[in-house]
Amino acid sequence: MTYAIKVEIKNRRAKSFTFDRQKTMYGGRKIAEGDTIYLFASENEGGPGLIARGIVTSAHATPRIPGVERQTPRVSITVKRTALAKRRLGRGELKPWSNWNDGRPETELNFKYYRQATNKIIGLSPKAAAFLRRFF
Repeated sequence: MTYAIKVEIKNRRAKSFTFDRQKTMYGGRKIAEGDTIYLFASENEGGPGLIARGIVTSAHATPRIPGVERQTPRVSITVKRTALAKRRLGRGELKPWSNWNDGRPETELNFKYYRQATNKIIGLSPKAAAFLRRFF
C-alpha cells in the first residue's frame, strides 16, 4: 500500500523522520512497516509541499484516550527517506483540480489534503501513487 503524510518538517533533507501521534484519514490508519510513503512539508508551517519519498520502518497505533467518544485514529511512524522530489507539488499546483468527481490523481490529492487542510496521513489510490512517482 502507498501513503502520504502532510506534516511540519523542520529538516527537509534528513535521512530519516519520526512523526508521533499523527492524525489519519482516508485509510491512513492502516499504514505499516514496509509501506511506501510520500512526504509533504505542510504549507501551514511554511513548507513547500512534496519533498521526499520514503519507506516506513515502524508504525504503531496510538492508544485511544479513555472516556473520549469521538477520536480520529492516530499513529506514530518512522520513515527512511529513499528519494528527494525533483519538482514542486503543493497547494498552488493542486488548487485547479477541484472537480471532486473527475477521477484525476491531482483531484484526489487536492481533496484529501487541502479540502480540510489539517496535517494527516492518507492512503493513496494506485493512480495517485503513480502520479506522485513522476516527481522523482
